[in-house]
Amino acid sequence: MSGSNKLVQYVVVRGDLTKVLQWPTGALIAQACHACTAVTWQYKDDVNTKDYTKDIDNMHKVVLEAKDEEQLKSISNALTQDKVDHKLWIEQPENYPTCLVTKPYAKEQIQKYFKKLKLFK
Repeated sequence: MSGSNKLVQYVVVRGDLTKVLQWPTGALIAQACHACTAVTWQYKDDVNTKDYTKDIDNMHKVVLEAKDEEQLKSISNALTQDKVDHKLWIEQPENYPTCLVTKPYAKEQIQKYFKKLKLFK
């Protein structure tokens, strides 16, 4: 795939975990890694996932920040309602939703769900 049809994964992490709850940055990165691995495994037989992982050195992810748990769950609910495949990662045993990751999609198909979010910093 090339140009506007390039597949992308959106990764959305909760900014309040580091800013308010004082989680170490590494712990938050681990949450995103867990979610990326889980969604890739969950949709391993999907044609988009197969195409996305054919060229491992050129995968494209966009890492965005949700302000808090409510915003993260709201995005997940919208994706679920519109049948956009994704994984909402729930950290155990705390039972905290920490991030979500979409399976690979063409950017044009799903970017509308993420337009209000800023890049994670």
